[in-house]
Amino acid sequence: MKEKDCLKNLPKKIYLEESEMPKAWYNLRADMAKKPEPLLNPATMEPVTFEELSQIFTKEGAKQELDDTTRLIPIPEEVQKAYAAFRPSPLVRATELEKAIGTSAKIFYKFEGNNTSGSHKLNSSIPQVYYAKEEGIKRLTTETGAGQWGTALAISCAQMGLDLSVFMVRCSHDQKPFRREIMRTFGANVFASPSEETNSGRKILKEDPDTPGSLGVAISEAVEVAMGNPDTKYVLGSVLNQVMLHQSVIGLESKTALEKYGIKPDIIIGCAGGGSNVGGLMAPFAGEKIRGEHDYRLIAAESSSCPSFTNGEFKYDYCDTGKVTPMAKMYTMGYDFIPSANHAGGLRYHGMSPTLSELYNQGIIEAHAYEQHDVFEANTIFARSEGILPAPESGHAIRAVIDEAKKYPSDSDDAPVILFCLSGTGQFDMMAYEKYNKGEL
Repeated sequence: MKEKDCLKNLPKKIYLEESEMPKAWYNLRADMAKKPEPLLNPATMEPVTFEELSQIFTKEGAKQELDDTTRLIPIPEEVQKAYAAFRPSPLVRATELEKAIGTSAKIFYKFEGNNTSGSHKLNSSIPQVYYAKEEGIKRLTTETGAGQWGTALAISCAQMGLDLSVFMVRCSHDQKPFRREIMRTFGANVFASPSEETNSGRKILKEDPDTPGSLGVAISEAVEVAMGNPDTKYVLGSVLNQVMLHQSVIGLESKTALEKYGIKPDIIIGCAGGGSNVGGLMAPFAGEKIRGEHDYRLIAAESSSCPSFTNGEFKYDYCDTGKVTPMAKMYTMGYDFIPSANHAGGLRYHGMSPTLSELYNQGIIEAHAYEQHDVFEANTIFARSEGILPAPESGHAIRAVIDEAKKYPSDSDDAPVILFCLSGTGQFDMMAYEKYNKGEL
């Protein structure tokens, strides 16, 4: 862990050339000796088939969801061209954060918020919309928590000419009106979930008119609409294997950028709600660890209000509150769990990626849960030192980074290299920052 000469004259930002961008996504499941358990049809309790998944997802999405043997899956040329508008994203040395917290640890962050969606979500919305358009689909439905996924999908649908209906978790719908209006500006229909638009929404509203909603509820509504319309498909922004596959561009770019300077990270950290950005960042490094090529500490930072890893059960559970989706074996708080209306809307999903859940169960990754106040404290330290306002979700990773880095004061000679994903920006989360600054959070 001793400082390498290559770190002494390192630029603040490391950019890849366009020619160095990944040409294929990395499928971590192909290298896993013990694969994630299959999705189950809740009616038959048998593994779901390609035909069954194709009723909900696009055909290519269903194919990728079930593929646990193909190591590298080519990125379509059209998707590569769309990525080039905002990728490669910068890998940044957090020198000012290091000074602010007085650590000898070397901290790098992959900044995924430098696009109109403000997050990493475009990495999956672009290919999912592309596959839908290629299949002749006219309309997509989805859910969104804090709104990053809904925003990214609205952008992609607008650019490729598809209609979009978004069921936005009610508490986030009310907390983040500007995020909602961005989606509408790009042409999406946005409904506060639970809504009066679906049977599942009406049922939940009847039982609890004041519910803050949840991602599980919003998924039920979006799937119901998709299943009831032959020209419509459902797409999801996290949890699924196909989404983590698309997000592997984060880790692949990070790895290539560090290798240009002969650097290997010791600790890799990402925030965890459903698992998309943390899984995408960790994927190529976890692959090396599984293959016995190099060891890393891989840390998932989750919200203490929805601690799927640290307080959930590893079991088969429904992926939605209405019990209309396939069942997944994952760490879960329970399909009917409604978390408190915290300001990290993207981390309020009751379960965790089946792939990451299997890795956690095997001890390949670790997880820590963080309280909301501590997260905003970390975000404030980061904002004042690095000049970027992080999203509340990203703050969980920043909290974990600061806690790890503080173990190594400035005179340590064995400090680690820490890599984390700054998954999004917080300009649409000012109600939360206002409460924190007033001491009301």
